[in-house]
Amino acid sequence: MILLWGVPGDPPLDAVHRALLRRGAPTLLIDQRRAEGTTLTIEVERRLSGTLCVGMRSVPLEEISGFYLRPQDGAALGPTVRGAAEGAGRVGAALDDMLLVVAELTPAVVLNRPDAMASNSSKPYQYSPIRSVGFAVPDTVITTSPDAAREFVARHGSVIYKSVSGVRSIVGELREVDTARLSEVRWCPTQLQERIAGIDVRVHVVGEELFACEVRCEAVDYRYAHRTGHRVTLSRCQLPDDCAERCIALARATRLPLAGIDLRRTEEGAWYCFEINPSPGFTYYQHATGAPIDAAIAKLLATSRPTRG
Repeated sequence: MILLWGVPGDPPLDAVHRALLRRGAPTLLIDQRRAEGTTLTIEVERRLSGTLCVGMRSVPLEEISGFYLRPQDGAALGPTVRGAAEGAGRVGAALDDMLLVVAELTPAVVLNRPDAMASNSSKPYQYSPIRSVGFAVPDTVITTSPDAAREFVARHGSVIYKSVSGVRSIVGELREVDTARLSEVRWCPTQLQERIAGIDVRVHVVGEELFACEVRCEAVDYRYAHRTGHRVTLSRCQLPDDCAERCIALARATRLPLAGIDLRRTEEGAWYCFEINPSPGFTYYQHATGAPIDAAIAKLLATSRPTRG
């Protein structure tokens, strides 16, 4: 039995669910919006056991061999989704917490375990494993000092700013008109990076499989290119062997069997890595390139052996 957890309508969740059904794999979907119809009992002795009931279905936890996690922030779901009553919200939050415990302790295959995904909460922290596998990273400063920020900008000239945390944000280029606002960094830790010129490449790691996508766009952040009227062209590409090996090594080092890795290739052939995403929204790239990422995820969930005893 493969357990899927999230909100139906989320493209990656739906894609993996369909791919599992095509394989004939038995599945159980927990709709995060319908917590009232789900109960979970956990027993922890030598190993995890218990029972999960979703509607009329009752499944022993020992029969769940794979987990695909795509939970949304409970607060972001809103009262119309979690239920109008305050009690429904508490039930949903409690179930979320219990499912995270199960995902951490189960011997099943989990994409991905909560403790491994926690690295996404600090992008600067990720630079350590990224460097350890041989990727270059942009020169970076995180500061509340206006003087340090101005010195960094003066040293590099072309600079971008981005979120320090895992909360999605728009990457922006620091323009000359913005330099007057650098005095405001004293109120909030701000991350500045040297801007690396080159071609973006998004790599999805699924176990031992790789799917690389070249992204050509003039926008600073191609994910929001439509806001500035820029076009985005995506195409499948082949990574050099050493770069592919580093991607696999990075996924292993961060204990993320499923990962989205953001790279940039310079004109000189250097490969920079910006971050590794533990819950990648792969469908954007799959739809553009035809890469069977959903099928690879379904295969990994359905055929891999338990990773913990």
